[in-house]
This record gives sequence, C-alpha cells and structure tokens, in this order.
Amino acid sequence: MKPYVVTREVFLRDQRGRTFADVANDADQAFDEVLAFFSCPERQRRMEEAEVHHDRAPLAGVVRELESRPALNQFFSGLHPQQSKRLRQAIGVVVRMIMEGRGWKKTGRKGSLGVRAGTSDDKPAHNSGGLALWFIRAERYELPDGMPYLGVAERSRQLAAQRRAQQSSKP
Repeated sequence: MKPYVVTREVFLRDQRGRTFADVANDADQAFDEVLAFFSCPERQRRMEEAEVHHDRAPLAGVVRELESRPALNQFFSGLHPQQSKRLRQAIGVVVRMIMEGRGWKKTGRKGSLGVRAGTSDDKPAHNSGGLALWFIRAERYELPDGMPYLGVAERSRQLAAQRRAQQSSKP
C-alpha cells in the first residue's frame, strides 16, 4: 500500500490539525521531522502491525524509533511542559490522519505506552516504565470490517464459555 503522506498543508487543513497551528508553524518544535518520520511506508506498516499482531496502539509500533530521533529527544527533554505536551498531541493527530487515510477508524479507547514518573518543576515529565519515555497513552484503531484476530480478553471469554458448555453437557 502506498504511504499516506501528511504535509504541513494537509495537517493544517484537517479540523483537528489546524488547532495545532502553533506547533506546525514553530521552527523550534521539529514538526517537519515528525512529518517526514511518519511519511515512511515501513513505519506505517509497523503502525498497522502494532494493532493487528500485537494488540497495541499504532504509535507503539514506532514510538521507540520516534523518541530516539535526536531533535525530538532534545525537544522532549527540555523544560517546557506545555510545548512538549502540544507536540505529543499533534503527533497523535498525525497518527490519526495516517490511520484514517489507510482505512482505519478510531475505537475511542486509548492504549498504554508508559507509566509516568513522579513530576517535578525542575525536570521534564517522562515515564519510569513501559514502552515509551515521553508518551503515556495513544489512540487505538480498528478496521471497519473488524479485526482479523480476537483480543485476549475475548478469547478468554470464549474459552470459559466452552468450558462451561462442556461441564454442563457431562452427565
């Protein structure tokens, strides 16, 4: 599948994207790097695979690579919590645009990416555990026709129902 490319212009035409015009137009926030990062077909494939094969939010498929980008890591590690939060939210909008552009829809649920460390005024807000250092959670998506595999909770319910049915059929 061809990659879904989000340019600054496409981002700013989007209803949610335009609410982050401050981020998109701030040269200090490395937004061009974010757009270039997410335009890669291999990364978009991994984002879809995170949902399909790992039952994780799409961002989980690329978040470590994203956070390891020097410009982004430097920005997130600075002491500007509001700007950092706005960039993380704008990244969520970029992910949504890509996933919807590739035929997925939002579930209305969030998936965990990390456990926030204790906060302090003299250090940036980061995680103490989990998959990501700077992101706490991310939107989950599903295919319009349903997912090809059941989640563990649903499979567990089916297994329990089968066991109850087998026990009730025994003389």
